[in-house]
Amino acid sequence: MAVRVDFASQAFLRDPAAGIAALRARGPLVATRFPIVGRVWVTTTYETTSALLKDSATFTLRKEDGEVAGLRWWMPRSIATVANNMLTMDEPDHTRLRSIVDEAFRRRAVLDMAPHIRAIADRLADELFAAGSPADLMQRYARILPVSVICELLGLPMADRPRFIAWAESMSRLAGPISFLRMMGSLSKMRRYLETQLQRARDEGGEGLIAELVQVEKERGRITPDEMVSMVFLLLGAGSETTTHLIGGSVFELLRDPVRRDWLEADWGRVGLAVEEFLRFVAPVQFSKPRYVRRDVEIGGVHLKKGERVMAMLAAANIDPDVHEDAERLDLERRPNRHISFGTGIHFCLGHQLARIEAACALQALFVRWPRLQLAVKPDQIRWRGRPGIRSIDKLPVVAGS
Repeated sequence: MAVRVDFASQAFLRDPAAGIAALRARGPLVATRFPIVGRVWVTTTYETTSALLKDSATFTLRKEDGEVAGLRWWMPRSIATVANNMLTMDEPDHTRLRSIVDEAFRRRAVLDMAPHIRAIADRLADELFAAGSPADLMQRYARILPVSVICELLGLPMADRPRFIAWAESMSRLAGPISFLRMMGSLSKMRRYLETQLQRARDEGGEGLIAELVQVEKERGRITPDEMVSMVFLLLGAGSETTTHLIGGSVFELLRDPVRRDWLEADWGRVGLAVEEFLRFVAPVQFSKPRYVRRDVEIGGVHLKKGERVMAMLAAANIDPDVHEDAERLDLERRPNRHISFGTGIHFCLGHQLARIEAACALQALFVRWPRLQLAVKPDQIRWRGRPGIRSIDKLPVVAGS
C-alpha cells in the first residue's frame, strides 16, 4: 500500500526532516504517490539513494521504447520535445550530449567568472532597497543574480532578463496538472524565443555558450536542432532556478540565527564551507527525476519489479543519521560533508562549480553591504511554494537593520 505524503505541504517543506524521518521508519524505500508523477517508490537513506543514482543500467530514465519516466499521457507533445535533454537520457545519448556541453563549459572557464559574478552581486546588493523597505530578497536579489549570470554565460541579451524571470516564476509554481497547463503558454513562448536565438547564433555567431554549442554542432554534427533547443532550455532553467532557492534558503537560515551570520561575517574565508552545509541542509532539489526499474531487483532489502518507477530523495540522503553526525542540525563547520545535493553517477550536476561560486558571492556581497540585515517578519511567517520536489521560499521580506 502506498504511503500518503503531501510533499507540497507547508508542514513538509518547513521541516522536511520530520516527514523524512517518518518515511525512513517504514524502510529504505517507500511506495507513495508523487504529484504529476503518480505512484512511485522513493528512497529514504543515503545508501539506497546513492545506489539508485549510480546504477544507470537497472534504473533508467526511459523505457525501452524511449518513453520518459516523468511524462504522463495528458502532457502535450511540446513537453516531450523540451524534456528530450540529457537529464532524461540514458547511455549512450547522455554521454553524447553531456560531452558537447562539457566542451562548451570548458571553453567558457567557469571558475574564472568569480570576480565578475561578485561584481554583479555587489551591484544587486546595493540596489536591494531601491524600491523601498522592506524588500523581498527572493525577487530583488536571489532570483536576479542567477538569471543574470546564466544569461551572460549563454550569451543572451540582458535586456531580455525580465522574460526569463517571468518564465522562471511560472516554472517555480508548478504543483500539479492545472498549474502545469497554465504554464504551457509561457513554455511555448520561451521555446520559440530560444529557437530564434539559436538561429541567430548560426547565422551571425556571437559570444557565450549558445555560440559555443552552435560551433560544436557545426563541427561535429552530434546534436539535432530539437536537442539543441532542449539543451539551452535546460541550461537556462537549471542554471538559475535551483541556485535561486539555494541563495534564498541560505540567507533565511542566517537571518533566523544571527549567531551563524556573525560567525560567517567574522571570516569570509569560511564561506565555501558554509555553502557546502547549506547545500546539504537547505537542499533546494529534494528529488531526482523518476526512473524506471529495468529488471526485477532488490535494493535495501526491498524487492522492486520491472516497470515500476522510483525516485531518489536527495533530501533524505542529506540528513541520513547513519552518514551525517547530528544530521538534522545546521552546522556551518561540518567536516566531512558527504551531501549529494548535486546527485551522483553519470548525471552529477554539470553546473556544480557555478552554483557554488554564485552562492558564495551572493552571501558575501549581501552581508558585506548589509551586515545588520534582518527579517521583516517572524521566521514562522515565511512560506514555501507548494512545488513538490523543490524547496523554495515564496517571499523573504527583509530590512536593513541597525
